Amino acid sequence: MSDRAYYEDINIKNEIKLRELINNLPRYSTQFFIGIEPTTSSRTRIAYAYDLGCFFDYLHENVPRFMECNIQDYPISLLDDITPLEIEAYLNYLKYYTKDGVTHTNDSRGIKRKLAALRSFYRYFFKKDMIDKNPTVKVSMPKIHDKNIVRLDVDEVVQLLDETESGAKLTDRQKKYHERTKVRDFAILILLLGTGIRVSECVGLDISDIDFKNNGIKIHRKGGTEVMVYFGDEVREAIDAYLEERRMIEPQEGYKDALFLSMQNRRISVRAVENLVKKYSRLVTSVKNITPHKLRSTYGTNLYRETGDIYLVADVLGHQDVNTTRRHYAAIDEDRRKMAAKFVHLRRED
Repeated sequence: MSDRAYYEDINIKNEIKLRELINNLPRYSTQFFIGIEPTTSSRTRIAYAYDLGCFFDYLHENVPRFMECNIQDYPISLLDDITPLEIEAYLNYLKYYTKDGVTHTNDSRGIKRKLAALRSFYRYFFKKDMIDKNPTVKVSMPKIHDKNIVRLDVDEVVQLLDETESGAKLTDRQKKYHERTKVRDFAILILLLGTGIRVSECVGLDISDIDFKNNGIKIHRKGGTEVMVYFGDEVREAIDAYLEERRMIEPQEGYKDALFLSMQNRRISVRAVENLVKKYSRLVTSVKNITPHKLRSTYGTNLYRETGDIYLVADVLGHQDVNTTRRHYAAIDEDRRKMAAKFVHLRRED
């Protein structure tokens, strides 16, 4: 096991996965991924590769003139032959289709993402003068309806942390594990709720990333930026309590500096954190599907309600575009406007 930082290992794994996916695309696709590398994350490039693979699979299986040769052998000139109507037919196909015996569906968001990947693909080669046409600009993006932002209420946050500490409502089987993990689990949950960091940023933390003097942690954002995020005294107390236990654990080779460890004494995984969030949140609410990202939304909501500063929220959460933040927390402004109506009295009371 190497001593590389967590995010470095993830980037390497993602690069290996990307190369596997590119091998199933037309050969010229490699140049596209090289071209977008400076401005995209490894996860974004993998998503593009999946989506482009879906497009070329569709052409190969459903459009006669694309059935004649292997996808890898498609010449770039074939991109000029594709019409806007054929792209629209592809988007309609995405709503429901079966491949290798597995049924797939896409809602408006999924279809929009796949069209965005295709637009980026065409835009790159059109800009490089390698193709003469860009039919994707003549295809409208699907209309996206705003989704209800799921988050925990203030009393639910308190209850979640209480349940994590006590474990009283867990099953007998869960309680056995809870005795071994409750301090760690509490530290993870209160860190997510108290900083708004992403689950990948949480599991990637090393002990050496903690600034004990200033109550801060050094994290690597998904775009590769390294930033310091600060936390309050409640989070500090939980981390201190966990570190007392952590110092008594002998981690497996390669995980000496990893902050949060699994029961196998390796760095805890994203999936494990997702599972523990689900386990404890189900004790609090059966209506809301709470994930680590919903805890991030809960933090953003609380911060915005306390400060009213959307730019601060965007900065702390690491949003590149403040409009992204504004869309997520516009409902809070709606709540404020509704509250304002209660303070306006048009007729004097006797």
